[in-house]
Amino acid sequence: MTPAATTAAGPVLAIDLGGTKIEAGIVTAEGRLLADSRVRVATGRAADSPAGIAAALRAALDRVAEHPAYPRVVGAGIGAAGPVDLTAGTISPINLPGVRDFAVVEAVRGATGLADVRLRLDGTSLGLAELWQGAAVGARNAVIFVVSTGIGGCVVTDGRVVAGAQGNAGHLGQMVVDVVDPEHPERATVEGQASGMHTVAWAGANGWSGATGEELAAAHAAGDEIALAAVERSVQALGRGLASCANLLNTDLAVMGGGFAHVTDDYPARVERAARAASVNAYARELRVVRVGLGDEAPLVGAAAQLLRPDLLE
Repeated sequence: MTPAATTAAGPVLAIDLGGTKIEAGIVTAEGRLLADSRVRVATGRAADSPAGIAAALRAALDRVAEHPAYPRVVGAGIGAAGPVDLTAGTISPINLPGVRDFAVVEAVRGATGLADVRLRLDGTSLGLAELWQGAAVGARNAVIFVVSTGIGGCVVTDGRVVAGAQGNAGHLGQMVVDVVDPEHPERATVEGQASGMHTVAWAGANGWSGATGEELAAAHAAGDEIALAAVERSVQALGRGLASCANLLNTDLAVMGGGFAHVTDDYPARVERAARAASVNAYARELRVVRVGLGDEAPLVGAAAQLLRPDLLE
């Protein structure tokens, strides 16, 4: 599963596999996502099994294969929720507990006939996209992450994305920011307190009647006290996690994507203030938090970048 040193010379099939959806599309050699090739298939409970995720993946790939550019595709890049195992080509997404050690590389090869299929953590894909064409262009050291159903990301050091021994470096969401309850350790993590899913759940447990992140955003804008408290809890937990990153890595840039990052217009600025307030060392208080430059195209562009820009990987 070690990436080849060469750069792909043709369009690439890009796949973004997460806890709520699979997206796929075709990205040109220049890094442009062909918008009319993009498809989305829901995952969630309906796909929370090996057979279910395989069916959802096949459905997405079959639809992309109908695009006129597909016959020129030279390979495939997968960005997936983790943990991942790059050696085995498998994934075990935290938010799909019924899917463990799923052989996603083999599944894509079997469905497409493509020989060159590469896998990385979804956070790694996001980082590749933003380093290549987004808000982190030219950055030497950064943290790049997404706040959505879960929270994932990557670390950039000396201008390259750090993957780690099995490809799981950058799991910002699993950083511990609170006292751990042995029976529910996830509640002490950044993801357990700051992600969209967990923030909505916390608000509901405290008397809020809504059910989605969009409804929470509307309630927050209307001044609902529970919604205000829920979003602030998310801000503070994420700020503590980023403060730890800044102190450990001496990075001065954090790039934020994901749907829940838009729960308020000033969410990145609030997280930046929380991170600076939680930082012990003065150098860590230089951290800037900005939005991604590529918007919701970043995961697919980054998945393709495994083939198109392998020089950006460690």
